[in-house]
Amino acid sequence: MNTDSLSPCSVDMIASSAAHCQLASEVTISPYVVAQQGYAVAVRALEERTHYNQIECTDGVFRTIRQGDVIVGTLGERQALKGYSGSIPRSVEAGDTLHVLNLGGIIGECTSALPDLGPALKVEVLGAVMVDAETHWKHARIQDGALDPVGHLSDSAPLVMVSGTAMNTGKTLAASRIVQGLTEQGKTVAAAKLTGASLKRDVRKMQEHGAVAVSTFTDAGVVCSTGADMAPVAKGIIQHLNAEDPDVIVLELGDGFIGYYGVDDILLDRNIQQYTAAHVVAATDLAGAWAAERIFTERYRSPISVMTGPITDNEVGRGFIENRLGIPAYNARNQASQLSQCVATAINGDAPDENPTSTSGSSSGIGHTISGTDIPSMTGS
Repeated sequence: MNTDSLSPCSVDMIASSAAHCQLASEVTISPYVVAQQGYAVAVRALEERTHYNQIECTDGVFRTIRQGDVIVGTLGERQALKGYSGSIPRSVEAGDTLHVLNLGGIIGECTSALPDLGPALKVEVLGAVMVDAETHWKHARIQDGALDPVGHLSDSAPLVMVSGTAMNTGKTLAASRIVQGLTEQGKTVAAAKLTGASLKRDVRKMQEHGAVAVSTFTDAGVVCSTGADMAPVAKGIIQHLNAEDPDVIVLELGDGFIGYYGVDDILLDRNIQQYTAAHVVAATDLAGAWAAERIFTERYRSPISVMTGPITDNEVGRGFIENRLGIPAYNARNQASQLSQCVATAINGDAPDENPTSTSGSSSGIGHTISGTDIPSMTGS
């Protein structure tokens, strides 16, 4: 590479999506940008917004973006039901206008915005971030030094899978409270987020609640888990956490099990499910809870250990889940100790202290079922 084209660049914020690159506030940039996910780029904010106007930086602090701020983010795509969706253009050059797609600093071209959020914040591409590799300069990217994918797990601590019917169903809250509860019971707990769009906030919360080791798909070189084969990535993260010799590993699956983020692939993987001791599912409404029970029964062939989320905010939802679906239901906010005890019971292989009266999903009076072939594979880009 012609070093004459390189130039220094002072940076105001380094997004958490680029944390793996271990960059300083003074970086070197090149006008030659590799338009692929995982490559770090320096951009300048072209405007200020009142909504969705922050970046999670590498220190975990969320900082407000001001017009003119120089930010290092990571090129990537996103397919969010309740956020911005976008992709990486075929080519990216210095001077191009792109957008901030999420709080973790994913940079791409916004193709669909959520009306409640307004348009995505525009940024000008300044150049590709470069790192000195001693004998030459190379593009900074999160794949370098990342965790390797693993084809098969030969052993693992018991896994607790926390999934949900959609985004924003309380999965992180539930995972954090479960980590805390199991830790208080004397267990050594590791935790990770296996799918989603790059953001360290969720695993930081799990760490704050007692996890001795945490990891995320970004550590495996994945900016956003859309369109990726996430089962080998998940196994790589699980193997990495097992090196800490935990008693249990709590795993949050970002987005919903029906969607574009690879959750379905992980839940279908029999090798992963071999070591899964408990499935915790977060739902927002009765239809979602019913569908979750059917999908886990018909498609994943695994029982749901406990349900949580906004549907458990009062007795109406909890009563439906327990009496109609035959599944324990506890609210992560108000019944955290019961939730974690239910998970501990599943890990220990004991029968629950209290069994709901009904054990059949069809007792709800809804006669339809969902077979494994009814749900299409979501691998869109």
